[in-house]
Amino acid sequence: MSEISQILKTIKHQLKLQSKTYRDVAVALDLSEASVKRLLQAENAASISIERLSQISQMLGLSLIELMQEADAQGQRLHTLELAQERELVADTTLLLVAVCAINHWTHTEIIGAYRISETECLRHLLKLDKLGLLSLLPGNRIRLNLARDFDWLPEGPIQHYFRHKGMPDFLAAKFHQDDQSLNFIHGMLTDSALSKLDAELRLLKSKFAELHTESLAAPIRKRRGTALLLAMREWEPEEFTALRRR
Repeated sequence: MSEISQILKTIKHQLKLQSKTYRDVAVALDLSEASVKRLLQAENAASISIERLSQISQMLGLSLIELMQEADAQGQRLHTLELAQERELVADTTLLLVAVCAINHWTHTEIIGAYRISETECLRHLLKLDKLGLLSLLPGNRIRLNLARDFDWLPEGPIQHYFRHKGMPDFLAAKFHQDDQSLNFIHGMLTDSALSKLDAELRLLKSKFAELHTESLAAPIRKRRGTALLLAMREWEPEEFTALRRR
């Protein structure tokens, strides 16, 4: 991907994060909405001027340099944290809370508005997360995540252990009888081929969830709800059944 194409991709990402549209860009640049759409298409990257990029970055509340840095950072995102970094997160519940909020694109104002955390404490934790490399704290207390799209917690790491032993029991304690809740348990006997097909479908569902999460970022935070989806599959039978198998 060319540098300009990456910048255009970053502009589109910023528009989503700030709940802005092509119409907002059109008003700021005194252009038609159709012209803006053409301007931001990857195939037209070579024709966009520095002046136009500067105008767009200003309407996004960024300097041109910040926009370029953001675009450059896209290719340097973290795919995982180090073991010691995850341990540091789970050692402090408030730090972990701020990290999860930041990962879900909350602003520092939204964090202190929703939780009993002072502004000073919130900024202290954001600076800690900046030091860990999970995010960059920009002027105006703006948060820029340093995570790749395929970022994930370490397998069997401190974060997964935390949610498995503390989060999952709480998650599964619900009765799952509300309209926006669902719990399904299915058991059957499948061939290797059928298992591969099912695994592919589960990966597609996980990808769809991530896509809908990104799409939802355009909505105000009051209209977004923390939602958890548990996907699990393995060869299994109840222990009591296994105990009765012939050796």
